[in-house]
Amino acid sequence: MKRCNVGGQAVMEGVMMKSEEGIAMAVRRADGKIVADFKPQTTRAKKGTFLGLPVVRGVVALFESLSTGLSTTMDSAKMYGEDIFEDEEPTKFEKWISKTFGKSIENVIIGIGAVLGVALAVGLFIFLPQLISSLIFGEGRSVWRSLVEGLLRVAIYVGYLLAMSSIKDMRRLFMYHGAEHKTIACYEAEDELTPENAMKHKRLHPRCGTNYLFLVMAISIFVLTVVDVVFQYGFGLTIESKPLAFLFRFGVRILLIPLIAGLSYEVLRWAAKRDNWFTKAVRAPGMGLQLITTKEPTEDMIEVAMAAFYIAMGERTAEYYNALADAPDVDLTSENKEGPAETEGPAESPEEPAENEPAETPADGENE
Repeated sequence: MKRCNVGGQAVMEGVMMKSEEGIAMAVRRADGKIVADFKPQTTRAKKGTFLGLPVVRGVVALFESLSTGLSTTMDSAKMYGEDIFEDEEPTKFEKWISKTFGKSIENVIIGIGAVLGVALAVGLFIFLPQLISSLIFGEGRSVWRSLVEGLLRVAIYVGYLLAMSSIKDMRRLFMYHGAEHKTIACYEAEDELTPENAMKHKRLHPRCGTNYLFLVMAISIFVLTVVDVVFQYGFGLTIESKPLAFLFRFGVRILLIPLIAGLSYEVLRWAAKRDNWFTKAVRAPGMGLQLITTKEPTEDMIEVAMAAFYIAMGERTAEYYNALADAPDVDLTSENKEGPAETEGPAESPEEPAENEPAETPADGENE
């Protein structure tokens, strides 16, 4: 089976694929045509550098994913034809924001959105479980408090995914997520890349970001429980003030996010490269959750995912798809009353580059 270094995520009416060279995105425009974009971008976690070390590279991957997630979503909306900033005169406040921060209002909104997204994640998956467990067990010494807190975190995560899957627009996003997985699975199975072949493959993939997030939840239970035991029983740390004790535990959990993220990344890579009963057991919960975060796509969705995949692998260019999308439609059914219209021949379409077999490369990242 082939391995590729391409991963990605679903975006608005399309798919983003990320390779070592950059970010490729293909979107089914409102008129039904596929448009694409490619932005060169390389990871800072290069082999032979500090940022490329095990665990550290997982932290880098997390922050790179956060930085590109919102921007690709907004870019996909533009490509689809819903640019909220188009043809709008900036207000005085927007002009002041741009002047103060030295960036466009769009980039400022992306930054604010990223901060709010992180704050929401911290509130849902760290603050809320800790608050509930503290109400149950208090701030005294208790190993069970950390275990219950971790289980609450997993329960909130699953509930959040189920709530999202009930929203119509999110279900469509999950269908594109499935199209992304099927495309990569078709390539790794060494099948010809066609929508028909891709539809035969499973929509679940071991390197999916859903697996990664579940591993973060699971590993956090172990790490935070050990840390609490060390502080309480090893160091004998006791804080009399309940508010201060709560804030101390909360601060420790925030500081440990990079370590937990890095460890989870390494476990994901290790489990994805092996196929035995133990690694299958490690992957099983995350694969099960993909039944929520992915839905069966249609063939036209897979066409979009394959366009992004071809661009990410360097087999085609974004300009190739954009030229096809911008080419005028020829109405072959229209006739002149005085007789058939004279034509000079079929409209020329951009030349399609040869589809050479992409070079085999090791798997180096998640699919999302």
